[in-house]
Amino acid sequence: MGIYLNSKSPSDAYKAAASEKYFVDKSALIAELIPALGTSQRFFCITRPRRFGKSVMADMVAAFFGKKADSKELFDSLEIASPRIMKQLKRDSGKDYDRYLNQYDVIYIDFSEIPEHCNSYHAYINRILSVLKRDIQTAFPEYYTDSADSIWDILTAIYQENRQRFVFVLDEWDAIFHMDFIAEADKKAYLLFLKSLLKGRVYAELVYMTGILPIAKYSDGSELNMFVEYNMATTERFSQYFGFSSSEVDRLYAIYQQSTDTPRFTRDDLRIWYDGYYSAGKERLYNPRSIVCALTDNQLRNYWTSSGIYDSIFHYIKNHENDMQDDLAILFAGECIPSDIQEYAATAMQLDTKDEIYSALVVYGLLTYKEGLVSIPNHELMDSFASMMKKERSLGYIYNLANASRKMLSATLSGNTQEMAEILSFAHNTESPIFSYNSEIELSAIVNLVYLAARDSYRVEREDKAGEGYVDFIFYPDQKNQDAFILELKVDSTPDDAIRQIKDKEYALRFKGKLGERTKYTGRILAVGISYDKKTKKHSCKVEELSEI
Repeated sequence: MGIYLNSKSPSDAYKAAASEKYFVDKSALIAELIPALGTSQRFFCITRPRRFGKSVMADMVAAFFGKKADSKELFDSLEIASPRIMKQLKRDSGKDYDRYLNQYDVIYIDFSEIPEHCNSYHAYINRILSVLKRDIQTAFPEYYTDSADSIWDILTAIYQENRQRFVFVLDEWDAIFHMDFIAEADKKAYLLFLKSLLKGRVYAELVYMTGILPIAKYSDGSELNMFVEYNMATTERFSQYFGFSSSEVDRLYAIYQQSTDTPRFTRDDLRIWYDGYYSAGKERLYNPRSIVCALTDNQLRNYWTSSGIYDSIFHYIKNHENDMQDDLAILFAGECIPSDIQEYAATAMQLDTKDEIYSALVVYGLLTYKEGLVSIPNHELMDSFASMMKKERSLGYIYNLANASRKMLSATLSGNTQEMAEILSFAHNTESPIFSYNSEIELSAIVNLVYLAARDSYRVEREDKAGEGYVDFIFYPDQKNQDAFILELKVDSTPDDAIRQIKDKEYALRFKGKLGERTKYTGRILAVGISYDKKTKKHSCKVEELSEI
């Protein structure tokens, strides 16, 4: 048993994952890999945003094929052993799944692991080479020749002697591109290493590779063009194995309700917080890690912890702030932006267009993509964008409006309509073309910014179905004794018309809650009307307490 070759670690890790309360069985993926064994189509590169279950699936693949740990009891209880999948395997490969179970020497490498005190590519790659050579020498002492030989020469010699083939499982293949000490020449050397190890190698029975970034392309003849790439935005295959579907979250939520003494959130709350991603097949997906964390903690909060990647993406936004500010305001309003998503090369250090920037944001999971449009997927990511807007001065008017938002919330709750109008006028008196207010969408974008601070203590929903129609904004307080408010926008109308619509459409009925959803709020329910007159360039505001519902 070695560290890379025939390690028991992936099997132990997958067994631990499968024993968890909120485990989702995705083992049917294996049935799609088995027919590719030994064929020219045996090279898979599956890329997904962080926290979409890539490493769990890599562990699963290694646990299934690896010969050093007995996984029969585990996989016999999973979908891969179901009659439906067994029938599919018989049709595609002519064998039952257990003919492949624990039958292979597996080389499993997690490329995100680095040596202690590592500060160079030489130290990074030498650790991989030396450990793998040691593993091979231990497993095949009779065939091992010289440690000075290359890994691929040693593996080729072993194959030539006994036709020994290997399954490769390579996790976080692109981790090197996020390491500060890696130079451009190092990246080229790394791709050459992967090519030498894998391309055209008959000893590679199957190669399953995962990461965030699509394979870098230096030229038409890529070093790694033997791989077929599967990303979330543009390729449908494997979509069902990464992310949680609505039905899977339904099942997990049922477990949560049965096993939690005092459930603190509804199924709909999970949708609002963590839904909103899309596969290329237009299927809605939830962020798996956030779902599991929320159910386990019995708490809804922002579980996005990838600050390093987030900061690197902000770097691209900051360098294009003149082009990006208005789009950020629109996105934060819950609207979509047209974008031509392009393949984002792992080696790209300079993103020059908005489409390239949006492509990177989609790759990292900070935006979602559907039918030519990008958007912020859910409440969790809205919180992340809100934090950026309040922190980064280089975002100009967006930063200024975000930091005026505490005054706006206070003015609204106190009924100070004059101060509300002054803050909105401050928003309008900028050079940004977004404030032409040609539609209520543009006004909505600004309202989102000037009420950004409210997100610290309110759940803000746009176009929520309420009463007899749809309301522009509802502010649900985190505490039931806080004041709640309903906000309606009007262009070339009056705030009185907005208040009248709130009453006539009975939007306040939303606070009664649905059966089994939430208790009635005990604070005030305020109707807030905001209007903008395009002729006079004036904002008018009105706040009125609604009667008991």
